[in-house]
Amino acid sequence: MALLPRSAHLALTRDEKQCYDDDRLDHHARLQVVATSTVRRVVTCGRRLVILNRGAISARRGLIVSGPANTGKTIALTQFGLAHELQDRRRHPGQDQRIPVLYITVPPAATPRMIAAEFARFLGLPILRRSNLTDLTEAVVGVCTQARTGLVLVDEIHNISLHTRTGADASDTLKYFSERIPATFAYAGIGIEDGDLLSGTRGDQIAARFTSVATHPLPCSAEWQGLVAQMEANLRLHDHQSGSLSRLSTFLHTRTGGMIGTLSHQIRGAAVDAILSGSEKITKKELLAVDLDIASHRSRPDRVR
Repeated sequence: MALLPRSAHLALTRDEKQCYDDDRLDHHARLQVVATSTVRRVVTCGRRLVILNRGAISARRGLIVSGPANTGKTIALTQFGLAHELQDRRRHPGQDQRIPVLYITVPPAATPRMIAAEFARFLGLPILRRSNLTDLTEAVVGVCTQARTGLVLVDEIHNISLHTRTGADASDTLKYFSERIPATFAYAGIGIEDGDLLSGTRGDQIAARFTSVATHPLPCSAEWQGLVAQMEANLRLHDHQSGSLSRLSTFLHTRTGGMIGTLSHQIRGAAVDAILSGSEKITKKELLAVDLDIASHRSRPDRVR
């Protein structure tokens, strides 16, 4: 959304200003982190796999995005999905019945039926109490095949543990979907390479078919400074001085530890406060007023006062 000119902003009635501010709050709530080198790598690697998988009948290759919490795994995964959907829409204009991308989040202690239900829920399929795993699976595969789904994104994959029977069965269910749906599968989760998802016989099969891209905290480099600058450019605040947030990039790196997810929460939270308080700007004081995640305080309790 665009900012209103100062004169138009001051001329708003009370109700109009409330609606305008609500729109700006929604804008900042949805504010996306711009493409980092990791996001670009995920998109590049993912698009390569999608192309290579077009002619594959079975044993399609997949992608795993793995790293610590708050390092941008979900951002990279969803940006990959957005890039694929936009490309698919360009290649097939006017075919609104297509569903190029399917996205699910693996629930904690997921069972095979819970996995299938997540697929069905995304597609808007009815999930009846009497529907068993086979019913849900066949319905999902049928819709995805007909809708030409080319990419399946599975987030929070670390919720599947191959050390339990239920987790092993859930992993097998995902593998079955990947064999039945002619699409590229991309997973994202915390510490996958060091976890048990790649252990044992099942883990060896996954490791043999999936390429891994690691996410990590960003160093306080030119890329970090560019990330802060681009997020600042997307702010919609009337009294914010352009460049003032960029000058605090080192402070932001110290406070967030280079964690992309924490940075996003920090800036978006300060923007929301700026609108609600009427200050219409973000300064160091406003940034310090935003409570960060517990992990930030545990790892850096005394670095920023």
